[in-house]
Amino acid sequence: MTVPLEPFGKARGERADAARNRERLLAAAREMIAEQGTAQVTMDGLAERAGLGKGTVFRRFGSRAGIFQALLDDDERRFQERVLSGPPPLGPGAGPADRLIAYGSARIPFLLEHHAIARAAVDRALPVPAGAASMTQPHIRVLLGLAGLPPDRVYGLSVQLTAALEGPLLLYLAQDEIPAPPAPDDPDPLVDGWRFLVERLLAD
Repeated sequence: MTVPLEPFGKARGERADAARNRERLLAAAREMIAEQGTAQVTMDGLAERAGLGKGTVFRRFGSRAGIFQALLDDDERRFQERVLSGPPPLGPGAGPADRLIAYGSARIPFLLEHHAIARAAVDRALPVPAGAASMTQPHIRVLLGLAGLPPDRVYGLSVQLTAALEGPLLLYLAQDEIPAPPAPDDPDPLVDGWRFLVERLLAD
């Protein structure tokens, strides 16, 4: 069973040259972030790095925040592909409990790795977005249903679990730094907490 998702990436019917420019700009933006961090990415700098006119950058992204939102959308699309058609247990083919645990175990690092980009994607003139484009809540809702939870509980629990999973990112958006990630051999407390929550919720 799959989840209906919001479309990410380039719009349908996009001209071939516009699509090429989009990919060129996103690649250039990723290079700049890797080399200099998000703070140094500007519309002028991106145009120069990509070898395109500044007008092209403005038409594509609209604002500096739009650059980072486009990067998030692109990475979200790739993440969704892993969930919908990748190998189990993140992708189809595993039981709902295993898929829920795998989803959180993959989603938490994804959110933390995108912390700086998510901060830069926020337009300070607007409210902080609450993950409206995320597939998390509908995906959790489907898996809870497949796990046999009562239908009248599924919606409320999906909202609560989404807040538990996506909520830390909203807290981190207000901070300049996030805690250092655990060492490779050390458990991640957020991932462990998610596993504990799912196992207790779906325990026989």
